[in-house]
Amino acid sequence: MLAALLPSSYYGSCCSKSLHSRVSWGTLSAEINSSASSKTSQGKESLSRAESRHAHLKPQHELLFLTFALLFVVTSVFAWFSWDWLKTQNFHLEALPIGLVVMVALLGLYVWKKTQGVAELKGMMRDMDERNHNVPGELQADQFFQMILKSQQGFRDLIDSFDDVLIALSLEGDIRAVNRSFADLVAEPFQNIIGRPLADFATDQGGTTQETIARGLAKFIERRTWTGIVQVRLKGRDADLYFECTAHAMVREGKVHGMTVLARDITSLRRNEVRFTELFETLQEGIYIVTPDDHILEVNPALVRMLGYDSREELLVKRVSEIFVDEGQRSSMAREVNHQPEPQAREITLQRKDGQALICLNTATVMRDSAGKVTRYHGSVMDVTERRAIERRLHKEQEFARRLVDSFPDLIFVVDAEKRYTFVSPRVKEVLGFGADEMLGTTFGELTHTEDRSTLAASVRDILTGKATFGSTEVRVRHKQGDWRRLKCHFSPLFDESGKVEGIVISGRDVTEVKRLEEQLIQAEKLASMGQMLAGVAHELNNPLTAILGVSELLRDREGIDESAKRQLEMTHRQARRAARIVQNLLEFSRPASPQKKSLDMNTIIERTLQLHEHSLKRNNVQVEFHPTPGLPAVIGDANQLIQIFLNLISNAEQAIHEVRTSGRIQIHIGQSGGRVTCTVQDDGVGIKPETLPKLFDPFFTTKRPGGGTGLGLSICMSIVREHGGNILAETLPAGGAAFTVSLPAVARSVNTLKDLDTSSGEWIPPSMDLLHNRSVLVLDDEESIRMLLSEGLTAQGLHVNCAGSAEQALSLVLGRKFDVVLCDLKLAGSGPNADGYSVAERLRIAAGTHKLEIIFMSGDVFTEEGRGPTDARRLQKPFRVSDVLNLLMEVFVHVPVGSKR
Repeated sequence: MLAALLPSSYYGSCCSKSLHSRVSWGTLSAEINSSASSKTSQGKESLSRAESRHAHLKPQHELLFLTFALLFVVTSVFAWFSWDWLKTQNFHLEALPIGLVVMVALLGLYVWKKTQGVAELKGMMRDMDERNHNVPGELQADQFFQMILKSQQGFRDLIDSFDDVLIALSLEGDIRAVNRSFADLVAEPFQNIIGRPLADFATDQGGTTQETIARGLAKFIERRTWTGIVQVRLKGRDADLYFECTAHAMVREGKVHGMTVLARDITSLRRNEVRFTELFETLQEGIYIVTPDDHILEVNPALVRMLGYDSREELLVKRVSEIFVDEGQRSSMAREVNHQPEPQAREITLQRKDGQALICLNTATVMRDSAGKVTRYHGSVMDVTERRAIERRLHKEQEFARRLVDSFPDLIFVVDAEKRYTFVSPRVKEVLGFGADEMLGTTFGELTHTEDRSTLAASVRDILTGKATFGSTEVRVRHKQGDWRRLKCHFSPLFDESGKVEGIVISGRDVTEVKRLEEQLIQAEKLASMGQMLAGVAHELNNPLTAILGVSELLRDREGIDESAKRQLEMTHRQARRAARIVQNLLEFSRPASPQKKSLDMNTIIERTLQLHEHSLKRNNVQVEFHPTPGLPAVIGDANQLIQIFLNLISNAEQAIHEVRTSGRIQIHIGQSGGRVTCTVQDDGVGIKPETLPKLFDPFFTTKRPGGGTGLGLSICMSIVREHGGNILAETLPAGGAAFTVSLPAVARSVNTLKDLDTSSGEWIPPSMDLLHNRSVLVLDDEESIRMLLSEGLTAQGLHVNCAGSAEQALSLVLGRKFDVVLCDLKLAGSGPNADGYSVAERLRIAAGTHKLEIIFMSGDVFTEEGRGPTDARRLQKPFRVSDVLNLLMEVFVHVPVGSKR
């Protein structure tokens, strides 16, 4: 306990000297009192003792003044050096050193007054020296004794007036003297304190061992002074107290026999320091103290971690410029901090140990001395690197979202709970003609068609009330120019931070053109269905038309028929052929065959096109002037595709006429230019604007009114013509109207085989009918009229004809005899293999064995089945005439002698 109470302070010297003086004056007082009682018997001895005391008082007086001078200097120095430290504390302790200096000055004044009494005493002693032969009387001794007691009491009052604790201890730890502050601290009277061990009142809480006490005591006796902070706990108290102590040795005749201790209670200060240290160490923000000359004085662990250093010491050896590397930013911040009235946060960039940048929010204050000079900077930094990265990422996402919304083909609307627009995407200008600023603040649904508002209101209401989380409806919205646009709208709720619906996000897609295309597609599907139906009807009509054509031909050529009957039969035959051509054109257009390019006559292509469009032209009062041009070279192409081209051009001409008048005229001219065959379709309609000519054949470009066309017709025509090696030119005529000229490469007609001829005209006649005699033909068709027509017509030309209505009958006939040719219908009655002409023909070939059968396939439909049947198979399109069959048979028999084995 004794070693624990070896404290230090700047007040120790004064207090120890005062306490020592107090003990000396007590001794002197006792001796004077003793000399007064024995003055009569020991006069000379008393005089000798007085002289000795006078000699002793002089150095004590000088020592007293020296002690207080030293105490005043030490106190002033302490106040000077502790001033800056006290200013940095959170508690306003600046008045403490000033009060201490004032207190020492007052103490010196008090002691000076008391020394006046000592001076009087010294005068008396001097008088006694001068009158050494005179022994003081009892009255003088009493006066002298009272003066000493008065001085002693003054010193006691002076020491008791100290707020700090004063203790005089023996080397064994016994209490010799204390001041009132100690008595108040332990709550005991003086008589219960003096002479008792200090351990009876306080225990050391620093964990000091006896061995440590012994070493400390030896050092103290050697040095005779000690300063430190002691943690003690008073008896009967739960809390620890902290004292800043200064101990000085009491020396007598050169030997230390005790010590005086001045202890200042710093418990509250210590606790504040602990709290500040805990706060300093545990703050997540980095705390620093730096000097203007680029030195780092203090940092907390959070700043060490932020900057990536391993320890506080490693960071303290760095200079500020090594951490805060941006000189311009550093200078700017210093200027702002020096002139700012209060701390303000600023963003700075520091450099970590690994070289990475650390973005921080810095708050700094400046500390100045009494002259106003900047001594250091205090501040805190908060790492906002991740926050800035999040902000940049958020900005990038917001920019991406904005760009996405701007480039999104759909319209994006946001409405609040009152159904007012709070956001409108810029595409609204393209779709509805309104600017986004024009629509903000207006009510959603004002531009909606009245018939669609109830449906729209129900969808919005369900979203706002939470009944639905998604909605979709199609509405008509008025364009700024007055026309109606169709929007497919999807609704989704917009929630606030509490999960409450605060608005609706609406995406609207313009489906106006899509709806038009859908309507056109539906119409095209209807037309396709009608075409399928017409194709089926045409297929069924081909059989009776074949019979009518054949019978009328046979009756017309029969001998003994008068001229009137022949004319009637000829008219019947012509009308039947006309009907057959119409049916054939409908059939080919509704069920186009696989693209097959062959030699074609342009005149025939135009005639077939006009036949298909004849009814529409008559209904719309459009006259067509077309005169076939004989002697033109043929073109190589697909008949159906070329018909599609001219059908589209004639249809466009018809619509262009109706743009300006109720009737008109279309002129079609066919000619030859160089090595090309040209066909010009000219109308007297609205014409073509010069600025639209370059874009006329672009896909989806159209000059027709909405719903009048898709803009694909001419682009498809151009594609087909270029595939045929040709071109299309468009021009506006000076007199009004437009002209489209199609040019295709011309080829010389080469007839190497009979099948290269277009036998539909019936003008070709075999060179000799003898090729048909004694030839056997099997007719396989489920239509009785066809079997009867072919049987009679071919038999009349010397052919042997057998007929079969089913595959089984045909197989039995082939097994019974040999046939040269089989006329086989592709679609027979029934189902399965027996209804497929190709399958039946293969079975007939197998049944014929080594005898080769020539198969001619007949069909009322177009031949579209690619890859089926022999590649050199001959085909006969219904309706046909007997002469067509004979011509085809002549082609078969021309190279085959009668009775030859093939």
